[in-house]
Amino acid sequence: MRPPPPMSDLRMGLVLDSFWRAAMYCLMPRVMLLSLSPLIVMLALSMGLGYLYWEPAIDALNLWLSESELLDAGLSWLEEVFSLHWLRAVLAPLVMLCLATPVIVVLSLLLVGLVMTPATVMLVADRRFPKLEKKHGASWLASLGWSVLSTVVAVVALVASSPLWFIPPLILVVPPLIWGWLTYRVFSFDALADHASAEERRLLMVRHRSSFLLLGVISGYLGTLPSVMWASGAMFIAMAPLLIPLAIWLYTLIFAFSSLWFTHFALAALVNLREQDAEPRPGFAAARDAVLNAKGVAGPPVNVGTPGKELIPSAVSGVPSEPASVAATDTGLMIPPDPDRHR
Repeated sequence: MRPPPPMSDLRMGLVLDSFWRAAMYCLMPRVMLLSLSPLIVMLALSMGLGYLYWEPAIDALNLWLSESELLDAGLSWLEEVFSLHWLRAVLAPLVMLCLATPVIVVLSLLLVGLVMTPATVMLVADRRFPKLEKKHGASWLASLGWSVLSTVVAVVALVASSPLWFIPPLILVVPPLIWGWLTYRVFSFDALADHASAEERRLLMVRHRSSFLLLGVISGYLGTLPSVMWASGAMFIAMAPLLIPLAIWLYTLIFAFSSLWFTHFALAALVNLREQDAEPRPGFAAARDAVLNAKGVAGPPVNVGTPGKELIPSAVSGVPSEPASVAATDTGLMIPPDPDRHR
């Protein structure tokens, strides 16, 4: 019989299988419509805050930037050497947009987690796992508290690591890692909250922590793709009314894909866990019967001799191999006594 594949191969196969399933689900009209619901809220919030606070924020930022002698000297040098005379005019809006990026990402993640994730979990469960039992290991309030706490930790990490963003290699590593950790914490909890018990959820999050983190980090890198259009400088400022809603929708759709990816992976892992727990494990009686059948002996053994020491035959799967007291039978076969008899 061929040996089972390594656990790492099984997990990677599950990751890849969940990936393409999530990608196919994103093309469903229902998922596309669901991705618009957080977008509507985000657009209303962005437009309202932008209408009320954009110009005052830009004016305050321009004033703060103009008071910095070091920054003024740097801008003057760039204007003389590279003829970047337009940089001073767009610097404040660009800085404001860069500061708004983490807020948009975090709010998108929270909205997807609170609005879309329950719907996507229900969609995946109904279509792929209709017989999966719901054990309701966490309530909606518990999920909300978990998401808020994880988000606060991520925001603190973002603020603390923001000086590192100006170092070219680290800006490609630090933010995606933080997004990945936050995505892993929020989506893995939400995907298992309804179907898994609290014990099953904790066990799966520990057993598949590396896989969940891998999904989160990849989702974090995918979440940075909409920021590419923000690197167009003055062109983005001119097209901001069009590009900002597009960027918000892309953020939302990417997080919707991540939610589906986590849901497929988590529910499939939960099914595997319950199948493993449901598999019958050969006990002492089954092992003893297997030994007797292998020797052509029928019926239970009869103790006629003095107990001795003997090793259980290694050919019998599931039987301990350490020495145990045994009794001789009329067939000469040495069989260990039932350990459950003295309990």
